[in-house]
Amino acid sequence: MDLGNKIRKLRVEQNRKLSDIAAVCGFSNSLLSKIENGKTIPPISTLIKIADALGTKISLLLDDQQITGTIHTTKETSLSGFVKTDKGYSFYAYAVERADKLMQPFLFVSRKEENDQRNVFSHNGEEFIFVLEGEMRYRVGDIEYTLRPGDSLYFDSVEKHTLVPLTNEVKYVAVFTQTRSEPQGDN
Repeated sequence: MDLGNKIRKLRVEQNRKLSDIAAVCGFSNSLLSKIENGKTIPPISTLIKIADALGTKISLLLDDQQITGTIHTTKETSLSGFVKTDKGYSFYAYAVERADKLMQPFLFVSRKEENDQRNVFSHNGEEFIFVLEGEMRYRVGDIEYTLRPGDSLYFDSVEKHTLVPLTNEVKYVAVFTQTRSEPQGDN
């Protein structure tokens, strides 16, 4: 099952309209419709907002299998499982099959030629970023940081944040927190 169908399925199971979820998330019905129909792959910040509105975790939107215990991911698995967004980056979600996890870890690759510097992200929770390869400028609120391999940031992700790759490609690990909430809006 693809991402859009999972979102639609959860929304319909909760007997909620597309307009209800879009309003809670703060974006247009058209955008949510495009996501549900697989016409666009949204950024992580948008997926977090949708998951919050539906009262679920982002990992449940990305994978139906829910297991407990240790999750082992090989390098080959992560490198072959990237999802390319429409926002100039690709991501791999680690341990999506882990039920009720507290952390949401991702591997990101942002390419200079694909990056749209106008993209501004904001979502509930906290965020930790650790740069593996490349160099980027990362703005959180009004402060801009230059990050190189081994550098990290930890911040409240509700603050508006953006990134601009300074090298052709930047690889970094990001870990988000996402508290489980009940579906928002009228049921």
